[in-house]
Amino acid sequence: MPWPSRKRDKGAVADKKEPDAKIAKTEEETSDKEEEEKAAKPPAGSSKSGWKNWKKKESESGGEESKITYCHWLLKSEPESRLEKGVDVKFSVDDLKAQPNQTTCWDGVRNYQARNFLRSMKLGQQAFFYHSNCKEPGIVALVKIVKEAYPDHTQFDQKDPHYDSTSRKENPKWSMVDVQFVRMTKRFIPLSEIKAHHLAHKADGGPLKDMMLFTRQRLSIQPLTQEEFDFVLSLEEEKPH
Repeated sequence: MPWPSRKRDKGAVADKKEPDAKIAKTEEETSDKEEEEKAAKPPAGSSKSGWKNWKKKESESGGEESKITYCHWLLKSEPESRLEKGVDVKFSVDDLKAQPNQTTCWDGVRNYQARNFLRSMKLGQQAFFYHSNCKEPGIVALVKIVKEAYPDHTQFDQKDPHYDSTSRKENPKWSMVDVQFVRMTKRFIPLSEIKAHHLAHKADGGPLKDMMLFTRQRLSIQPLTQEEFDFVLSLEEEKPH
């Protein structure tokens, strides 16, 4: 394969400038049984539209409150070089844009819950491309799902850092999807800014109060409700704080 793996789980890695959302370089190691039990449970939380300014905009537009369903995603990838078993796992948005048809497979995920999120993705759904484990982590672009989940070939490649000797071709453990670049966000949306809104929304009941970026930091594949996605996307129109 002409590009490095997007492996983030068995671990999403630490966002260097976010000590309160510390992410280990390898995700918490648990047994397969424990991981599968965790993955079987639906993610906790809801997202009410209660934050004052957001609620005002919503009422002015006549929009209804979104149902608590996950229909968008946040995908973490590392824009800076880091070797894992001798392989550089760097993959920035520029690397994605350089791929044929600006499309790539999102492989190397080795966490059961993240895998299940991959398997839940539907054709055409949009996701934020998030730069992680770098000087300033945050959202840089939008991508879309162009191929739904299918077996991740890296699990069978003994030369790949994400090789899994326990996975069988007749019953593969791990899946991947194909994603395609849509556009850059109008501006970089840093983790620090998203966190400030998250903390405000925890107090006021706003749409980011239960955002998984802060409740399940180690996951590299994270679902977003419609409200969470819309609010974060609206930040690209705001002046940076």
